[in-house]
Amino acid sequence: MRNLFAIVLSVLIVGTACSQDKKDVTLEDVWRDYKFYASSVGGFRSMNDGIHYTTLERGKDGADIMKYAYANKKVEEVLVDGKELKMGDKTIKINDYEFSADESKLLIASEKEGIYRHSSKSHYYVYDLKTKKLTKLTDGDKQMYATFSPLANKVAYVKNNNMYYKDLGSNKEIQMTTDGKKNEIINGASDWVYEEELVLVKAFKWSPDGKKIAYYRFDESNVKEWLMKMYKSLYPHEERFKYPKAGEDNSKVEIFFYDVASAKKTKANIGEKYEYISRINWTNDGKSLAIQSLNRHQNDLNIHLTNAETGESKIILNDKYVEVPTTEFLSSKDQFIMTSEKDGFNHIYLYDVTGKLINQITKGNWDVTNYYGIDEKKGILYYQSAELSAIDKQVYAIKLNGSSKKRLTTKSGQNRADFSSSFKYFINYHSSASTPNYITLCDNTGKVKSVLEDNEALNKTLEGVNFSKKVFFKIKANDVELNAWKILPSDFDESKKYPVLMFVYGGPGINTVNDSWDGGNTFWFQHLASKGYIVVSVDNRGTGSRGEAFKKITYKQLGKYETEDQIASAKYLSTLPYVDGSRIGIFGWSYGGYMSSLCITKGADVFKAAIAVAPVSNWRYYDNIYTERYMQTPQENADGYDNNSPINHVEKLKGNYLLVHGMADDNVHYQNAVEMSAALIKANKQFAEMMYPNKNHGIYGGNTRLHLYTLMTNFILENL
Repeated sequence: MRNLFAIVLSVLIVGTACSQDKKDVTLEDVWRDYKFYASSVGGFRSMNDGIHYTTLERGKDGADIMKYAYANKKVEEVLVDGKELKMGDKTIKINDYEFSADESKLLIASEKEGIYRHSSKSHYYVYDLKTKKLTKLTDGDKQMYATFSPLANKVAYVKNNNMYYKDLGSNKEIQMTTDGKKNEIINGASDWVYEEELVLVKAFKWSPDGKKIAYYRFDESNVKEWLMKMYKSLYPHEERFKYPKAGEDNSKVEIFFYDVASAKKTKANIGEKYEYISRINWTNDGKSLAIQSLNRHQNDLNIHLTNAETGESKIILNDKYVEVPTTEFLSSKDQFIMTSEKDGFNHIYLYDVTGKLINQITKGNWDVTNYYGIDEKKGILYYQSAELSAIDKQVYAIKLNGSSKKRLTTKSGQNRADFSSSFKYFINYHSSASTPNYITLCDNTGKVKSVLEDNEALNKTLEGVNFSKKVFFKIKANDVELNAWKILPSDFDESKKYPVLMFVYGGPGINTVNDSWDGGNTFWFQHLASKGYIVVSVDNRGTGSRGEAFKKITYKQLGKYETEDQIASAKYLSTLPYVDGSRIGIFGWSYGGYMSSLCITKGADVFKAAIAVAPVSNWRYYDNIYTERYMQTPQENADGYDNNSPINHVEKLKGNYLLVHGMADDNVHYQNAVEMSAALIKANKQFAEMMYPNKNHGIYGGNTRLHLYTLMTNFILENL
């Protein structure tokens, strides 16, 4: 008995010593030294044979394009040695690259310059892989979205709002459009709001035979300008761009066909009863283009099958929905797939080219969350879904007739696939709330062939710090069961009472309660836990992966049900024996900042403190595609806008409120912070405020993140 006691005591002493050796997470660890960012692998280009892939590998002296075998990760060839890529005495640095369809040539983007969230412009070069010859695509200003034709003999691109193509045989540059003008006409690229909300960036496509180019033409002449002041010189300069706010004029959008041989331009005639053109897809014969149009409310979708010679169209499918669906036309059959929520959940459907439904491929009370493609030879489709739960994502294979469904991934958490062109292999990106990225190469049965990244170094780093795992649980609020997680202090004592910081996003279709790795905020939360705080996140109604009814209950009244759920959740937390109900705070960014602002006002008796970073303070100030998708226009739904805008509830504020915004935020404009501040001052409400000059919606660069998170930490320590 005495020996057993000695052994137990020894174990306890060793365990205590180990615990004492572990260090708490510091803000410098997270936002200066970036100790907890998980390594990943990316930039894969699957080659035509489906058994090789290429990557862009950056080093001190530039970047190389490497060719690997999927089967064994073996380097088979250095396709491009970055040190040897020269034009005269100048070394051309590779920022990105694209193969021609026959893989005989590369388009290399250099001196890449970001514009907005997705858009960029570069100097492009054509590299012949056989002769090793490098040729500059064109002189003068940078170009956007350079793309090989299917025959690899031409390259189309956008320059100064006009469409061009280069004939690689004759070395002639042909200007396809001449009316492009900044802030007026855009050919072949999208405007700001299409890029941000419809994720449409490159706005042209070659036909499969390379004989025609279909392109968007945006007329944004009547769209009002937004201006941002940039404080970078003696006299601040203004950046101006077209930004359509809720209820305001949009760009007028049309589709044109350009015939390469004749230089003839033909307008697609899809009528006048549409507001947006969300996607275009060529049919497999290259004779027709499927054009998706939407009404202003974005709840009525038409697919117009349009003759590329005459421009005449007929509607082949109509559907009701809120989000942009995924569509893909099969290359071997006159069929296409499309996602839809028509049965109450997001599923995949197969249609023929006339719009006739062939069959529903996936079925069940769960959402398809990603579509990866079709192996047309075998008739197998690959996708990701939330079939197991809203917090768990897995990869599946299924036949086009809906039979033989097979789960390909086995680990719980988040699984995301990147398939080879032949669908013989896929790279699985797996993580969980307690496991950083674990990336494997798998065959199409899901069998792991090799490990590409195990984040062993990060796992060793984690062994030396106090890391409290997320605990997933459920909260019953307003007769709905909500998913949630909590992070407890590492020395948690159930007999004590702790303050709580709630973390919220809460916007349509977006979840924060996922069994996945989150490097930045998670480790800030670990830092707060070391200071004696419990951190909790709850996915309110309106978030994703739980079907259409759960997500769309917020329609026409964004903020109402979401706020009610967060307030009810905070009240539930206050009943727990280890929670100090008088010390509950809330933090959010963007839509989350909007939510935290509503919670500290509408829930003034529940929340002691709130931090709002880059919040929308009034939906009238935000862009029309996003806002009207859920709210209709302010002219139609004034109460929906006003009843749930934080600026209209400032008089209720009782707790401590910190408002943060980037002054160069092109997305959620600084105007939101200005108007919120003005309303608080008018109501004689005290609050704290920090504005970051020349910073956009992400508020980063240099010491900015460390400064911001130090500010927020001090605010919490002093006010919660």
